[in-house]
Amino acid sequence: MFSKSLTDRQKTVVVVLSLFCVLDGWAVDNAQDGILDEVVISASRAPTALASTPAAISVVNAQTLERDKPRTMGDILNRFAGVYWNDLGNEQHSMGIRQPISTNAVYQYLEDGIPIRPLGVFNHNSLNELNMSAADQVEVMKGPSSSLYGSSAVGGAVNLITSAPSANTYASVAVRSDAVSGFRRYDTAFSDSFGDFGVRLSHYSSRRDRDNWQEYSDGSKDSVTLRTDYRLNDSAQLRSTLVYSNLDSAMTGSLFENDYLNNPGKSINTFTYRKDKSLRATVAADLKWNNNSSTTFTGFWRRNDHGQLPSYTITGCSGSTCKGTINNNHVDSLGLDIKHVQNFGWKESRLIGGVYIDSSKNPYVSDNLSIVRDVSTGRYLSYTLNNVANPTGVRDYQTGILNYAPFFQYEVSPFQSLRVVVGGRYDAIRYDFKNHLTPSANYGAPNEQRRFSHLSPKMGVTYIFKSGLNIYANASEGFAAPDVSQLYGKSAIPDLKPATYRNYEAGLRLPLLQDQLYLEASAYRLTGIDTIVSYTIAQGNSENRNAGKTRSQGVELSLVYAGNRFDARFSGSAASHRYEQYKVSASLDYSGKEMPQAPEVYTAELGYKPVQGLRLSAEGVRQSNYWMNNANTVRYDGHTLLNLRGVYELDDAWQVWVQGRNVTDEHYADSASSAFTGSGTYSPNTQNSYTPGAPRTALLGVTYTFKK
Repeated sequence: MFSKSLTDRQKTVVVVLSLFCVLDGWAVDNAQDGILDEVVISASRAPTALASTPAAISVVNAQTLERDKPRTMGDILNRFAGVYWNDLGNEQHSMGIRQPISTNAVYQYLEDGIPIRPLGVFNHNSLNELNMSAADQVEVMKGPSSSLYGSSAVGGAVNLITSAPSANTYASVAVRSDAVSGFRRYDTAFSDSFGDFGVRLSHYSSRRDRDNWQEYSDGSKDSVTLRTDYRLNDSAQLRSTLVYSNLDSAMTGSLFENDYLNNPGKSINTFTYRKDKSLRATVAADLKWNNNSSTTFTGFWRRNDHGQLPSYTITGCSGSTCKGTINNNHVDSLGLDIKHVQNFGWKESRLIGGVYIDSSKNPYVSDNLSIVRDVSTGRYLSYTLNNVANPTGVRDYQTGILNYAPFFQYEVSPFQSLRVVVGGRYDAIRYDFKNHLTPSANYGAPNEQRRFSHLSPKMGVTYIFKSGLNIYANASEGFAAPDVSQLYGKSAIPDLKPATYRNYEAGLRLPLLQDQLYLEASAYRLTGIDTIVSYTIAQGNSENRNAGKTRSQGVELSLVYAGNRFDARFSGSAASHRYEQYKVSASLDYSGKEMPQAPEVYTAELGYKPVQGLRLSAEGVRQSNYWMNNANTVRYDGHTLLNLRGVYELDDAWQVWVQGRNVTDEHYADSASSAFTGSGTYSPNTQNSYTPGAPRTALLGVTYTFKK
C-alpha cells in the first residue's frame, strides 16, 4: 500500500479537487481536436483518449513505423523520453524504462495486451520474440502498471498492437542490406478481406554474416504473424493471431578494456550462442451486448524454448581452462483473459473489469562445461560437458506456475473536464516446484509449493484547460514476485516475498501552434521496497534476500513538431537512481550510492521534405556519462551519435530509402560495466568490460507495394 497515511491522502485529494473546482470556469467545453484525441489502449485495456489518461504513455503509430523503417525494437523505443533499449547484437538487448539499464525483471512485454511470457520467467531479451512487421502501433506505459498487467510491470510495459486485416487487397515486399555489418532483411506482407472475413500475414527474415566489422557476430531471425478477423454479426467478432519467431544468434559477449580501446571488433568467443523459439496463439471473441456494454474473451497459448551457451557464465579461468554452463529454459502456457467494459450514463463513468488466468509449465535444465582457451589471445576455443567432475549447479527441474488475477478500473468525470481514474489488481501466484534430480548441495532443492499474493492499487486524475493544456497526476503501486530462477537456482530455497514499488507522478500535455507543436513533460518518484538482492554470506556462498531499497526520480520532456515541410522531435530525461539500502555482505555496503548503468539519454531529429515524396532527416543521440560499478568509482564517459535517414516514394508502388548510422564513426560502447568493488586493487583490463557499438554503417532498402 501507499506509504502515506489514509488521512493524509484524503486531505491531499480534497485540496486537489477543490483547486480543480475553482479552475473549472476556465475549462474547455470539449477536448480539443488533435493529438490529445489520439486513442491509446494500454493505459486502461480499452480504447481511451490520451487526454483522459492520467499516466505517461508514449506511442509510435503505423504511419511513423512505415516511414522510419525500424531495424530493431530499439529504433522504435529509444525515441521516447525515459526509455532506453540497449543493443547487445542481433536483437539481443537489455532495457531501461525509468530504471537503470539492466536485465532485471521490472518490465512487462505485451502483444495485444497479453503478456508474451508468464509471470516468473522474465527474460530481458524477450522483445526479440515480437514481430515488428506486424505492428500497427507500439505503446509504452511508463511507471508501474501492475494494476492492469501484474507482476514485473514496475518500470513500465511495452505493448505491440497487431495490424488488423485491410478492407482491400494489400501486398508488399521489401529488401534492405548493410554491407558493413553484414546485415540483410526481407519483409513480406499480404492483407485482404472477403466479405466478413479478413486476413493479414506479416513476415520478416533477417540475416547477419559471421565476420563483418565484428568477429563471431552472425545471427538469423524469422518472424511470422498471421491474424484473422471474422465478423459474426453486428454484435460479435472473432479475432485470432498466430505468431512464430525463431532467433539463432551467436553471443559475441563483451571485451576487456584493452581490446575495447584497441580492437573493438574482436570477439573472444567462438561457440557461445542464444537460440529463442516462440510460438503463440490467441483467439478473442468481442461481444457487444448493447451500446454501453461489451465483453472480450481471449484464450491464449504459448510455447517458448530458450536455449543458450551464454558468454557471461564463462568464469574461473586458470591457465588454458575455464568453467561455463549450457542451459535450456522452456515454457508451455495456457490461459484466459476476460475483460468487460460497462459505460454508465452518470458523469460519463465507465467500469473496466475482468480476470486473468495463466497456467504454465517451466522445465529447466543446466549442465556444466569445461572450456579450453588460448592464453595468448584470450579466446575460448572449445568445450566439453563436465557435469560429472563438476556437478555443483547441475539442474533438471520443472516449475508449475499458476497466476490468477481479478482486476478493475473505474473512470468518472465528477464535473466537466476533470477525469478521475481508480483501479487495482489482485494477483494470486502459486509455484509448484519438482526436482527431477536427487536434492542435494549439487543438484538443488527438494520439491515444494510456494504461494504469493499482492494487491496493486492506483489512482489518477486528468484535467483539460480552455487553452488546451492537459495536466495529470497519479499514485500507483507495482510489484515484482520472485522469479523461478531466484527461488530455485541454488540448493537452498531463500525465503523471498514480492518486492513493491510505490510511484507518484505528475505531468502535462500541451498542443501549440494549432496542434503542429506538442509538448509533454512529467516528473516522478519511484521507491522500491524489499527489492531482491544477492547477499554474500561468505566467499563463494551467496543467497537472494529482500534486503534492498531503491529510489528513482526524474523529469522527462518530449517535443514534437509536425509542419508541412519541416518536422522535428526531441526527448530527454534527467533522473537519479539510488540505492537507499543495499548491503552486499557484512563488510560491503552500497547504501547511498548511485545505481550503475544509469545514463541520461537525449534524442533529437529534424526532418525536411524538399520535394513531394522525399523526406530527409538527421538524428542526434546523446548518452551521458554514468557509473560502471556499484561503488561509484569507475565511470563511462558517454557518447554522441549522428544518424541520417532518407526515404523517397518514386510512385504509389515503389519506395527507396537509406539509413546512415553513426556517420561520424564514433568509438563508443553500447554498455559498460566494472566488477571493481571499490576496495582492493583496481585492474581496468580484467575488471572493466564493454559491449562495443557499431562503427559507421549505411543501410539501403527498397519496397514494392500493391494496393487495390
